Amino acid sequence: MDLTNAKWRKSSYTGSNGGNCVELAGAAGAVAVRDSKDPDGPVLLLSRAALRTAVESALTTR
Repeated sequence: MDLTNAKWRKSSYTGSNGGNCVELAGAAGAVAVRDSKDPDGPVLLLSRAALRTAVESALTTR
């Protein structure tokens, strides 16, 4: 999938020092996720439902 023109968004919890964050971008039928410190690195593509499940799971295991 070509993500050259994707509009990446950082977490609102990202501080001015960069922090350890992920970036998200909408893609055709999916959400692209990448490491903000490695924007040219690998990208994980998830359905919106899968991303929602992952986030909900992370929030309940804190």
